[in-house]
This record gives sequence, structure tokens and C-alpha cells, in this order.
Amino acid sequence: MKETLRYLAGIAGPSGYGSKSTAEQVTQGSVASHLTAIITGATSGIGAETARVLAKRGVRVVIPARDLKRAAEVKEGIQRESPNAEVLLFEIDLSSLVSVQRFCHQFLALGLPLNILINNAGVYSKNLEFSEDKIEMTFATNYLGHYLLTEMVLEKMIETAAETGVQGRIINLSSVIHSWVKRDDFCFTRLLNPKNYNGTCAYAQSKLATIMHAKEMSRQLKARNARVTINVVHPGIVKTGIIRAHKGFITGKNYPMAANLFVHADSLFFIASKLLKSISQGASTTCYAALSPQIEGVSGKYFADCNESNCSALANDESEATKLWKQTRALIHRRLRQPSLKHL
Repeated sequence: MKETLRYLAGIAGPSGYGSKSTAEQVTQGSVASHLTAIITGATSGIGAETARVLAKRGVRVVIPARDLKRAAEVKEGIQRESPNAEVLLFEIDLSSLVSVQRFCHQFLALGLPLNILINNAGVYSKNLEFSEDKIEMTFATNYLGHYLLTEMVLEKMIETAAETGVQGRIINLSSVIHSWVKRDDFCFTRLLNPKNYNGTCAYAQSKLATIMHAKEMSRQLKARNARVTINVVHPGIVKTGIIRAHKGFITGKNYPMAANLFVHADSLFFIASKLLKSISQGASTTCYAALSPQIEGVSGKYFADCNESNCSALANDESEATKLWKQTRALIHRRLRQPSLKHL
């Protein structure tokens, strides 16, 4: 109850920020003209706001997008507000491993530094769909694509940090509904090809996987003494296209655990709609994790409302995270039919 009241009132936490803080507020005073950031899902919603605010602070922004027309519109808007902003556009389909691989080769060929990677893109699919790799679309896009992207640019981030002395930062976007996933339901083979599909369940599982990915990557980076951190962000429930298009996403309709919690889904939707964050408020925690000096050296943590928070026991399970990481690596190796990715 105390946390709920804090959220509703927008009371600041230890960082000095809270649920009502905006992306511009949490980056006020940041000068980041020497930084380069890749932001996925930056053609709309909190991704576009993240790109706008980081560009305003001087960051060179790289936007890989499936829809290049929308990406060009975002770029035009950014440069209209910040004429000196440098925004680079690339084509990518995060649900396609080959497309992710192609983007990484194109970006790395430019020889640019890379300081920040924001794995922001996410989809919610009400109906069961499969990617070109024959993997359930939500899991392929939200988790697998970002896993491969991170692996392929990681050495560039480590190299950039070593050469510049500036800590690299990776930010994975997750969701509080990761905590709805039960241990028995989290099975790798069923994530790839579910027998009984539920859109909210698939979304929650993909977001749990992104936390496990960050936890495992953090341990491996620390073991290498690499000057790169990775953290997870829950942006809150934000007024984005996903929420508008999928009422059941908020209510958790047909999700077994949610059904036990909520008596009347329509009533919950009405209440939740009054609690939604603005897009700028939703992007604040991402921007905080990307630029704030307060979390220099902090890695493997979960943030909400610009403050460190708690994730589920399953998300904190080291053995499960390691198993997921190994299974994912093996799958990508098989699908791409290439020599194993360089070991961390």
C-alpha cells in the first residue's frame, strides 16, 4: 500500500525522482555530446521519446527500425528541435536473426564508438504468430533479437569503454508483469513454440527472459572486469499503442494468475487507465539508467520510477538465468549456422 501511495503521489525515492518525473527532468544538466547510443523501437512511444531526449543532450542516436518511413519522421522531429543532433537510421526486423545480424555488420562497419545500447523494442501479439525463424513472435522480437544484438555489439562497447574511460551502459526494458510467470510455465521449448498460447502470458515470459539476460550478462561482464554495465528498466504502464490496442494487456484477461487477482477486468481497465504514465514519464527511467552519474558502476539491477526496485524470485534465480543464456546461445548458433559466437 505504501508503494502504491508513493506512486500515485509521485513521491521521489532515494534518487530524487519518482513516478511523475519526466525524461527531460532526469537528464537535466547532462552533457553527452561524446556518446553514441543504439535505441531499438524508437519510431514511437517511449523509444521515440528516449531518442529525442538523448539527442537533445548531445548523444549521437542510432535508430534501427523496421519501418524506415516512421524512423525518418522521428529523425526529422528530433532535428527540428535539436538542429545539431546526429541521427543515423538503419533497417532491422528484430524478429529475424538474419536481419539483426545484418544490422550489426552494417553498424560495426562504420567504425563508430558505442557507449549505450537500449533494448527498448517490444511487441504484444494477441494471436499466435511465428517469425521467419519459426519462433513465437513475441519471444523472438522482445528477447531473442535483443540477445543477438547485444552479443554482436558487446565487444565494440567494451572496446569503446576501454579507449575512452567512459563506462558503457546496456539497458533492457522489461515489465512488472514478469512477476506473473510461474516457474513451471517457464520452459524454453514451450517459449519457442507454445501449445496453448496466451498473449499476456507470452509477453510476461519475454519480459522475464530480458531480466534473466541482464542478470547473467552482468555476472559475465564483472568476471571480465569490463567497464560495461547492464540494467533492467520497468517503465510503468504507459499511454502507448500497445495499451490502446490491447485492453486485455492491462487487465490480464485470460491470464490464470491475473484471473485470481481481478474480479472485473473492465473495472480494472478503467482504474488502470487513470494511472497511466505519460510517454515522457515512461521514458524517464530509461534515460536515467542511460545517463545518470548516480548509477555509475551499478549493474544487474532492476529499476522502476528511476529507483532501484525488486524483481521476482524467479528473475533472480542465477541457475535459471545461466541455463536460459546457454539455451539461447545454442539456438542462435543452430539457426544462423555459423561458428559459435565469441565466448564472454
